[in-house]
Amino acid sequence: MKLKTPYFFLILFFLVLSADQFVSTNTNGDFLECVIHNSDNSTSISQVIYTPNNSSYTSVLQFSMNNLRFRSLSTPKPLFIITPVDESQIQTVVHCSKKHGIEIRTRSGGHDFEGLSYVSQLPFVILDLINLRSITIDTQSATAWVQAGATLGELYYAIAQKSRNLGFPGGVWYALGLGGHISGGGYGAMRRKYGLAADNVIDAQFINVQGRILNRKTMGEDLFWAIRGGGGSSFGIILSWKIKLVPVPEKVTVSSIARTLEQNLTKIIHKWQYVAPKIHKDLDIRVLMFSVIDPITGNRTIRATFETLFLGGIDRLLRLMELEFPEIGLTREDCTEMSWIESVVIGSSFTNGEPPEILLNRTAMPKNSFKGKSDFATHPISVEGLEGLWEFYNDKIEAGMALLVLTPYGGRMDEIPESATPFPQRLGSLYMIEYLVVWDGNETSPHISWIRRLYNYMASYVSDSPRAAYLNYNDLDLGVGASYAEASSSWGPKYFKNNFNRLVNVKTLVDPGNFFKHEQSIPTSF
Repeated sequence: MKLKTPYFFLILFFLVLSADQFVSTNTNGDFLECVIHNSDNSTSISQVIYTPNNSSYTSVLQFSMNNLRFRSLSTPKPLFIITPVDESQIQTVVHCSKKHGIEIRTRSGGHDFEGLSYVSQLPFVILDLINLRSITIDTQSATAWVQAGATLGELYYAIAQKSRNLGFPGGVWYALGLGGHISGGGYGAMRRKYGLAADNVIDAQFINVQGRILNRKTMGEDLFWAIRGGGGSSFGIILSWKIKLVPVPEKVTVSSIARTLEQNLTKIIHKWQYVAPKIHKDLDIRVLMFSVIDPITGNRTIRATFETLFLGGIDRLLRLMELEFPEIGLTREDCTEMSWIESVVIGSSFTNGEPPEILLNRTAMPKNSFKGKSDFATHPISVEGLEGLWEFYNDKIEAGMALLVLTPYGGRMDEIPESATPFPQRLGSLYMIEYLVVWDGNETSPHISWIRRLYNYMASYVSDSPRAAYLNYNDLDLGVGASYAEASSSWGPKYFKNNFNRLVNVKTLVDPGNFFKHEQSIPTSF
């Protein structure tokens, strides 16, 4: 509906007056006039548009900016931030951005490793979905509709409020936004039992490049396939997901055991590679490794924490571990039975007895500068290979902290074909490796060069042809480029393997003008 209000030009005047000076007022004014003129309610749309000189602009920009590498003054900033409260406002932004040649970066949680949801080298707006966070749980059908701006913690809490026997196999970090998390695959502590978050999506609402709102039926199976692991931001804008909830027992068991190099850690990790991907699918044994100072000797060492979630009771877990993995020395004292939602709180690194309501707090998670990379191990790393890896983590990294996470596959992950969704790392992957270096401040060179050297060292111990990577841990070191030739020779097969060309075909059909794009978006075939 066209705007028919005397306040139109007054609203436009003040919005343009506050526009940033690095883009001409005419460009800003044209876009804003388009947005307001095509909005049903000019007052409503004006309340969700932030310009660089607006007093709230910086706080809105930085609220979901979780990688502080991108807070420097030199980092390009959006012309506008729009925080829509309904679908029609998104449709208007898509229409006006296309009309005036402005890129859209869509942000749901802001945890992407390279800041692609809030940084662009071209004039752009951020479409921040933080206000689109409704969750509807249907315990009878064991399904839920969840909007893209909701977090995992909000979803888990909402499920637990309705049922003690239902859960969802999403990520362990509670503050992740559902829009991006699921569209990149989304793995969590129950992946060996139920697969990825994307494997448990049964419908979606989606806005395409024409501004149409589509569901699974109207978008077709090819596009529905593509957005469940191929990255929704390459194709349009995810509005909401309909997900399948999964059964969880009344009580699960969690444990956390720490071991250092002086406690035979190398031997334990070597054995873990053979056990964790093959053990019963009710059990997940994730490993987090840090370089630490031994408080007794004062020497630097490697400490690994074996975090377990078992979908069952302590007695059964102890029998299983004694049979399959006695080297870790799990005891009854190491284990705690609790509800599934309580295990989610523990898995999100809350360890002080916080209630489930802490999962609703979007600001409790610390923010740092960081650089991450990923790998997939297709065969066990030798003892010698592990010892070489420890050398990297024993290096003192200036003012930084290095983390290595080993996430076992197997179970349900082995049973789903690699072509079922765009996420292809299934059968044949023993475990995923996440490398992460975190630091304070804006200085980046020592930390990023360190993690690149580590990544180069690991080349002979992980998958090859291609060397695989995880889309949700996006890594611009793998290559950038909007053309098919650039993508197919670098990052495309690394993220998607043989699924890459099918994604390109879908992209070419649904967005032939390549409007939805970023440094590693799916290209068209021409």
